[in-house]
Amino acid sequence: MTDGSQGEKKGPAPKTALSPARRLAELPSHAARALSILEGAGHEAWCVGGFVRDALLGRPCADVDIATSASWQAAQRAFEDAGCRTHETGTAHGTVTAVVGGTPVEVTTYRVEGAYGDARHPSQVSFVRNIEEDLARRDFTVNALAYHPARGLLDPFGGAADLEAGALRAVGDPQERFGEDALRILRACRFASQLGFAIEDETYDALLSHKHLLARISAERVTHELDGFVRGAFVHDALMRTVDVLAAVLPELVAMKGFDQRSPYHIYDVLEHTAWTLHHAPEDPLVRWAALFHDVGKPASFFVGENGVGHTYGHAAIGVQVARGAFQRLRLPSAFCDRVTTLIAHHDDVLEPTPKAVKRTIARMGGDPSLFAALCKLKRADALAHGPGCADRVLLAGRLEETLSRVLADGEAFCRKKLALDGNAVMSLGVPAGRAVGAALAAALDAVIDDEVENDPASLAAFVRGWAAEQADLARARQSGE
Repeated sequence: MTDGSQGEKKGPAPKTALSPARRLAELPSHAARALSILEGAGHEAWCVGGFVRDALLGRPCADVDIATSASWQAAQRAFEDAGCRTHETGTAHGTVTAVVGGTPVEVTTYRVEGAYGDARHPSQVSFVRNIEEDLARRDFTVNALAYHPARGLLDPFGGAADLEAGALRAVGDPQERFGEDALRILRACRFASQLGFAIEDETYDALLSHKHLLARISAERVTHELDGFVRGAFVHDALMRTVDVLAAVLPELVAMKGFDQRSPYHIYDVLEHTAWTLHHAPEDPLVRWAALFHDVGKPASFFVGENGVGHTYGHAAIGVQVARGAFQRLRLPSAFCDRVTTLIAHHDDVLEPTPKAVKRTIARMGGDPSLFAALCKLKRADALAHGPGCADRVLLAGRLEETLSRVLADGEAFCRKKLALDGNAVMSLGVPAGRAVGAALAAALDAVIDDEVENDPASLAAFVRGWAAEQADLARARQSGE
């Protein structure tokens, strides 16, 4: 960022100076032990997949997967003979999980896959004894790498060069790879967001031509990949580059692309503004999902005023409805959806950094101060994605956070649970059970937030008595009027 409001365009991730010997020399002890057990039993074995890729990139890599020439039964025997517990986690595909030194290691027999009848699952799996054949079935060259501490790096498809260039390329024919398994389409988008890699042209063309197959993928699988995409460190670039692919599972993005807001406060269309908002938001799923949908209601609410300036009054409320539909389709947890849509509903609220305004907003957001803290983060990210004249909004988000901290430190009341009076106490003052109790507590909270009454039992009891008397007077007046 250059001035706090406009982002510099980013290209592919910086090239990485690869040194396999240095990056991979410190193989985790449990992985080295697993290799030793398999080889001691007369089998070949390699570390494969994401561990090798991430180690070469210098990224944290916790899980180590192993590919072996051993059948799963032979691998299981080797580990159990060595005193390791095993679990048959995927024997149909040749996989067992061995617990080595207290750490689970997934071990899979070299395999190739038959035809994919449903664009997701192979009709059959054949086991082979050649690691190169196993690597050839994988999705991208950067994932088709194998490593052994004695034999070094095995890279039959140029994955190391693609890592260095920051390129995501399918193994072999990309049309075949995505026709086999459509989930790879979303994996490509996720890797672009997490690694900052540019998708190679032929690979991208295949993503586009096969995106219709995503309709066959379960909502849970789609959502898992989208969640990784939304939380990626390079999400701005990835969203702008892959929006036409993602539209197959997020059709809400289509109306945002190229939509000119015709506003002096915005220098981007709705889609790129959204991409920059995602970029500036913390890698918290709550804030990132809210950022993705916070302005989705703008195209539907847009109109041009007499002065030629665009307006989107009510776009937050429309956005809540659009987001709820998307979240239901994606089967996101309902409690999470409620929190995200609360942020969307309030993201454009004009708030003063005063204790009264902050407490009032927390009360409207269900009395959850952590949700208000998330709202501040969303507001800051939103402001940074506006034009250069919105720096004051960035500062305002910081002042709101400071005010929240003071409210929490002082123990001020912003929800009914914080009142020094509960429902039982209200009923003991003569308020009948039912809705009237909640109305009395809501009125008491409003009075406390507005500094009209102290938050102590005696003061609140006096307030409730007065409130109850006023309600009785109003009821009598209505009856007499009838």
